[in-house]
Amino acid sequence: MSGVVRIDPLAVGCGITAGIGLWLVATAGSGLIAAASRLVARRLAGLTPRARAVRISAAVAAGLLVGVATGWPAAGLLGLAAALTLPDVLVVGRQVSEQTARIEAVAAWAEQLRDSLAGASGLLQAIAATGPRAPLAIRAEVGVLADALRRPDIPPGEALETFADALADPTADLVVAALDLALTRQGGQLGALLGELAATARDDAALRLRTVAGRARIRSSARIIIGTTVLLAAGLVAFSPAFAGPYGSPAGQLMLLVVGGVFALGTGWLARMSRIPVPARTLIARERGPVGLDPEAGLVR
Repeated sequence: MSGVVRIDPLAVGCGITAGIGLWLVATAGSGLIAAASRLVARRLAGLTPRARAVRISAAVAAGLLVGVATGWPAAGLLGLAAALTLPDVLVVGRQVSEQTARIEAVAAWAEQLRDSLAGASGLLQAIAATGPRAPLAIRAEVGVLADALRRPDIPPGEALETFADALADPTADLVVAALDLALTRQGGQLGALLGELAATARDDAALRLRTVAGRARIRSSARIIIGTTVLLAAGLVAFSPAFAGPYGSPAGQLMLLVVGGVFALGTGWLARMSRIPVPARTLIARERGPVGLDPEAGLVR
């Protein structure tokens, strides 16, 4: 009969499967975008305002350059995302080295305080005396702390907490907690405690250095994979436009975003494997209104 509409089960199954696939792609894409946004926000939050502005400007410039050079909006987005995140992936070893140097500086400063206290100096006098000869990695912060402790309008506990926030290291938090206890509650045996904290800090620094050396191969592999992939993609676009041409279509742009997202997940996983976990801080930074510690301007209100 002409009025009967036949339904092909295969066509129905293909349609349902295609719909489910599109729903999964949209759901995964939205989740990936949200995860990437949180990752970028965490990376930018750890930078100074000037470094954050430079990173964002360089990322926008890189995205525009890649987008104009290829004519692909998706490539521009991938270039922007790469410029925002790849520096953190490629310089993990240097960041750990800086953290280790700061831990060793805190240990050396604790030993300086211990030796000054052994010479019958008070704690405030010991901090002031170590300011000019504190280890270079924390000399500016120690100098500002010494100046703040001499000011009658700033409580010693507040100055120490701001000093701990400036260092932002769990080992430094332990030393600051010991100093705060000695200043506000007249804690005894401070010299012996500082010596033990210095030994603990040096052990922590040595452990981090051994961990960095053990994960150096992972970081090298990540750099090689990223560099090879970027050079290969640039070479294909520049010297084989016929091969890369299908990516210029709307479906190709979508596929390019999917491939870029998978590559970003892989490189992020490698970077996470090579990153050294940092223990949680003992003293949590908190908002103090207009009070702040600036190594150049001092502790200001």
